[in-house]
Amino acid sequence: LETSTITTSRMTLEVRLNCLLAVLTSLLLSLVIDSHPLSERIFSSIAAIRAASNETIKKAPDIAAEVGRYADLAKHIIELAVFGAAQNRSYRRLADFADTVGNRVSGSQNLEMAIKYMHNAMTQDGLDVHLEPVKIPHWVRGQESAEMIMPRAKSLAILGLGSSVGTPPEGVKAEVLVVQSFEELKRRASEAAGRIVVFNQPFISYGETVSYRAFGASEAARLGAVATLIRSVTPFSINSPHTGSQTYQEGVKRIPTACITVEDAELMWRLAQNKQKIVVRLIMGAQTLPDADSFNTVAEIRGWQHPEQVVLLSGHLDSWDVGQGAMDDGGGAMISWEALSLIKDLGLRPRRTLRAVLWTAEEQGSVGAQQYFSLHKDNISNFDLVMESDLGTFTPMGLQFTGSDAAGKVMEEVVKLLAPINTTKLETGGEGTDISLWMQAGVPAPSQTIRESRSQLKKRGRSWVLTASVSHTVFPYHGADGQA
Repeated sequence: LETSTITTSRMTLEVRLNCLLAVLTSLLLSLVIDSHPLSERIFSSIAAIRAASNETIKKAPDIAAEVGRYADLAKHIIELAVFGAAQNRSYRRLADFADTVGNRVSGSQNLEMAIKYMHNAMTQDGLDVHLEPVKIPHWVRGQESAEMIMPRAKSLAILGLGSSVGTPPEGVKAEVLVVQSFEELKRRASEAAGRIVVFNQPFISYGETVSYRAFGASEAARLGAVATLIRSVTPFSINSPHTGSQTYQEGVKRIPTACITVEDAELMWRLAQNKQKIVVRLIMGAQTLPDADSFNTVAEIRGWQHPEQVVLLSGHLDSWDVGQGAMDDGGGAMISWEALSLIKDLGLRPRRTLRAVLWTAEEQGSVGAQQYFSLHKDNISNFDLVMESDLGTFTPMGLQFTGSDAAGKVMEEVVKLLAPINTTKLETGGEGTDISLWMQAGVPAPSQTIRESRSQLKKRGRSWVLTASVSHTVFPYHGADGQA
């Protein structure tokens, strides 16, 4: 097989497995299968499971036995997704979406097209779909370039950071100050005025190192710098700059800021160590336009017994403008959709509502998710579980979970049912930028543990992973009556 074939084949499997992780977690935690099928295409053993689930639970059941009743159902879902008619469907959906729409930066026509695409596709899939309005930022990159003028001429690959201001048309030309940390910048504060500050911070983990991208511009501007160039936040580079969000601090002058490659950051660091004068010219046409109208896209299968209670899955539809956004976060959006599709295809209907929310403007600071929380927080007692897929559709290993001890015991039993796809590990610390407000409010939250990013996840900074202890009764034993 050619490399491209192997890569595609592996990705299709990983998308399927991540999808299964989402659907099995959401459905099995709810333990809610209707006795009234949506279709006649059901397995004979599912009928018995439905009948068992309709029994009113008068007292707290044995958790292991209760969850264990759904082993056959879990096998049927896995069979459909991995070997049945739904095999590779989530990957095909992702490929068509990314190829058709392309990049989807906040405020762009492409993002609007993506929302329409997903609304139509999920409606045609037989789901209940609606849009919830959101006002979102509209930042435009414009033309950008950078070159080192001294001690020799060299073009620098750059990507402006989200919400950055632009330079004057002629650009900014200044001597460079290279530092490796905020602490070094403070020690050399007297050298920063009038210079372009280059941050050549070593990569430790995404959660720790991303603070330079997020806050580097304002920290340098406090000391009089005219622009910043940030080493891309990545352990790997092939002369490839990475874009991302950054935040200007209130009361601090806004200066242009962009990412450069690891190689160029290291080059300028070596030149500086050799006492060579470095001069760079930076040109950025970035601008921020008035906020744009957008939508969170919501699809659901309404619960037959407790439709007001919600199990929420999610991913974000927007992306940055320099790629197709297949991994960040087209895959998460497709996983969330596919989870509902599998339930529908099996002719099942949950007691509680299963809802997939495709967030808008996540990359610009979880704008869509924050507005969704503001709109629905008064009904927070009816949100039984929230889940987000935004860590990449790499090989899943299991789940991370934030919740009460009692909820954790339920989760321990749930992951046992994931043995056929070898994702039975359970760790603490469920996470997700778009669901962080729900987690802070005490709603239980699982997330995938992904093999390729595991080392980074363990070291995430406090600004990027929020955990909370859950004070209310363990889901799915919801409410004072102890009903499932």
